[in-house]
Amino acid sequence: MSNTLPKAIFLMGPTASGKTALAIALRQQFPVEIISVDSALIYRGMDIGTAKPDEQELSLAPHRLIDIRDPSEAYSAADFRADALREMDEIVARGNIPLLVGGTMLYFKALLEGLSPLPPADPVIRAKIEQEAEERGWQVLHEELCRIDPVSGARIHPNDPQRLSRALEVYRISGKTLTELTQVKGEPLPYEVHQYAIAPKEREELHRRIELRFEKMVHAGFKDEVKCLFERGDLNPDMPSIRCVGYRQMWDYFSGACSLDDAIYRGVCATRQLAKRQITWLRSWDQLTWLDSDNVPGSLQTVAKHLT
Repeated sequence: MSNTLPKAIFLMGPTASGKTALAIALRQQFPVEIISVDSALIYRGMDIGTAKPDEQELSLAPHRLIDIRDPSEAYSAADFRADALREMDEIVARGNIPLLVGGTMLYFKALLEGLSPLPPADPVIRAKIEQEAEERGWQVLHEELCRIDPVSGARIHPNDPQRLSRALEVYRISGKTLTELTQVKGEPLPYEVHQYAIAPKEREELHRRIELRFEKMVHAGFKDEVKCLFERGDLNPDMPSIRCVGYRQMWDYFSGACSLDDAIYRGVCATRQLAKRQITWLRSWDQLTWLDSDNVPGSLQTVAKHLT
């Protein structure tokens, strides 16, 4: 890419891989400012279960785009792209380099490649799909999606009503499948982007980190955090905020669907599955440099090449 473009650093990786710690270390040594790329950190009042940076960490390295939405509010990849571009422009205007850190790969992809020309949501069609789901079940609707759009059907799980509904909605509005429309890209990111992913070399180490972090969350009051959300009365488990890993499982505990021990166990399992999906996505990513979670000095040195 042209060297006349401003620089930007992407720091990606699976959950519990050490992204935040490395980002803070980079902020202490180089002229970078951090932008969070995380679909869970945007929500206020969801701090413990999202492993949101605490006050001390934020004092060392402020993060943009955290605590910008109430859990009842929606937030799309398009919203993120608009917000991130604005923040990046502000950082560059201050003479610094944007450091985008997180694990929401869809947000990184939308920012890097631009957005596909998808039709806006249609409340009437969406309500009809939800009614059909109540009458026939999401499994039947998933089978319908597999017939009209096998690629999206294979990618979207039958138990993911939000994405399943959106894929069907897009087809019913436009007559074209989600796969067809997402092959058309928007405007690319006008930055010289250097992309990194951090993860432990061994999968067992990542699993150990996930289990340890979830245990710390529980001891830090994660159950009470979810209880506050549950008792609000305006949230439900189909909302993106409550579908975040850990929150959905703890929500089931308060709904009486499982025991606390089972909720914790399933929360750890869901976090492992999330990490697996993140790594799978990253393995197909172009122009990516991998960093070792257990070698922070080496990672700093590697990223520093594009910061000096």
